[in-house]
Amino acid sequence: MRIPLIAGNWKMNTTVTDAEAFVQDLLDRLDRIKGVEKLLCPPFVSLVAINMMLQDSSIKLGAQNMYFEAKGAYTGEISPLMLAGLCEFVILGHSERRWYFGETDEIVNKKVKAALENGLKPILCVGERLEENEAGKTQEVINRQVEIALDSIKPASDLVIAYEPVWAIGTGKAASSEGAAATIKFIRNIVAKLWNKDVAQDLRILYGGSVTSENVAEFVSQPEIDGALVGGSSLKAEEFLGIVNQTAAIKGKLLSP
Repeated sequence: MRIPLIAGNWKMNTTVTDAEAFVQDLLDRLDRIKGVEKLLCPPFVSLVAINMMLQDSSIKLGAQNMYFEAKGAYTGEISPLMLAGLCEFVILGHSERRWYFGETDEIVNKKVKAALENGLKPILCVGERLEENEAGKTQEVINRQVEIALDSIKPASDLVIAYEPVWAIGTGKAASSEGAAATIKFIRNIVAKLWNKDVAQDLRILYGGSVTSENVAEFVSQPEIDGALVGGSSLKAEEFLGIVNQTAAIKGKLLSP
């Protein structure tokens, strides 16, 4: 049984004061929603403050990125040792890291490995660009990204994968639920070949890309889709609550015996 997960990626938004006010507004109502795992991923500067606010709640905390070395002369970077004990999850390989900051599949692999070695749960992001999608190369790109990201990594139940077609991120143009589900099934089959069928079946795979309270039901109604990695809508309290509530209601029914 795969417990659904809704993760809010705040990206480079909110000061520490903004983040605290937002969580204060959200905390009690979000905490009361059952049947779905809830995750907030604020900027690094707010992790300590939000960690303290989430104590004794059911809400999880995650970072948006990390470097693969434990320490060293890497000015401006954050290591897995700095995150361990402070948060539970870490987003890795997001398309914005790949395209704006030049992260390769090989770098993502090192990051996933380092996260798992330090007790963090990676959310591995994969997805094709618009030109790749239009050229019919979606499966080719996804296969490469997943295979390289998981190279030399032992089966890990703590791993989460997020399928985020680059052309849908922040554009307001989400993928179709059927198309997303088909790609996610393809990802699950890749994991089954790399690891084994049981691990692949237990692995949570999310959809991300222009997810809102208006379209989330279409995605989470698909049995293959285990939740969402939410960007802009995670910065709007009522929107995010709506996404989490709908996921809990729909996935709760799907998971019932």
